[in-house]
Amino acid sequence: MKSETGQCSYQNPDGWCCEESCGESGLCYWHDPEVDKSKDNIKHKVEEWAAAGKPLDGFQLAKADLTDLNLVNRGNKAGFKCRGADFYRADLTGAHFFGLDLRGSSLMKAKLYGANLHCAQLNNCNLLGADLSKARLENINWGSDLKQEADAKKALKQGNRNQSISLYQEAEEVCRNVRKQCEIQGLFETAGFFFKKEMRFRRYQMPRFSFNRFVSKTVDAFCGYGESPIRVVIFSLCLIFACAIAYFFLDTTSAHPVYEGVEGWTFYLFEFLNALYFSVVTFTTLGYGDISPVGFARFIAAFEAFLGSFTMALFVVVFVKKMTR
Repeated sequence: MKSETGQCSYQNPDGWCCEESCGESGLCYWHDPEVDKSKDNIKHKVEEWAAAGKPLDGFQLAKADLTDLNLVNRGNKAGFKCRGADFYRADLTGAHFFGLDLRGSSLMKAKLYGANLHCAQLNNCNLLGADLSKARLENINWGSDLKQEADAKKALKQGNRNQSISLYQEAEEVCRNVRKQCEIQGLFETAGFFFKKEMRFRRYQMPRFSFNRFVSKTVDAFCGYGESPIRVVIFSLCLIFACAIAYFFLDTTSAHPVYEGVEGWTFYLFEFLNALYFSVVTFTTLGYGDISPVGFARFIAAFEAFLGSFTMALFVVVFVKKMTR
């Protein structure tokens, strides 16, 4: 709909209104998605617009040739605002986007070969199919959810499982792409973050009550798909204390009592410490033999010993994986 004043009708989230003249669509050259900019030489004009202090929010730059575009806000801690912009299939080779606020923008299938995205804000940004080869990806604010991830959650809440699966497939592809580039650049913490997301998105595509999904969820809970050694430690401590409580209420025999004549609450404290000691010995499969389980406690001890040997082996694998990257 054409603006009555002949002024562009675009308004950004902060309330800023574009003052450019509009066409029949009611939007100006920069904000009209129907205007083909693929053959226009607009790189310097975009840089001049940003240098003038005007936000680049909502810019429609699909398929534009923006090679070596410089949008670094020099001398300022905060970068230029370029939220909700469309860079679909744009050529951004060698672009300088240091600190640029790209929240909600689309970089779908954009060519970002060698681009500098250091400290950029990519929250809710569409990175599907983006070429990130040799792009600088240090200290990027990726946000808590990817765009496809957030959309998949909404679709799932609305009961559209097929759509959510399709979106999770796209999210998995985005994570795999970012992970590979981070591994090449030695950004292993970021690579691990996206690897966990990649595996979770793959799990969400499985039937809800399938065995494969259960196994995947178990691996995630135990060790975060090999990226969280602390989870293995927490599980080990929880198992040791849980079994100690079981031994406390069940029968165990001690060949060498160390608290004869102790009564009252002190006696129960020593009993629990005794049970805790036996749980640690059983978990680590040391088997000193000074305390022995009786009755049903034998089955708990056997179960704890099995899980203990498995968990310690798992911790070694996960820890070595993290330390040798």
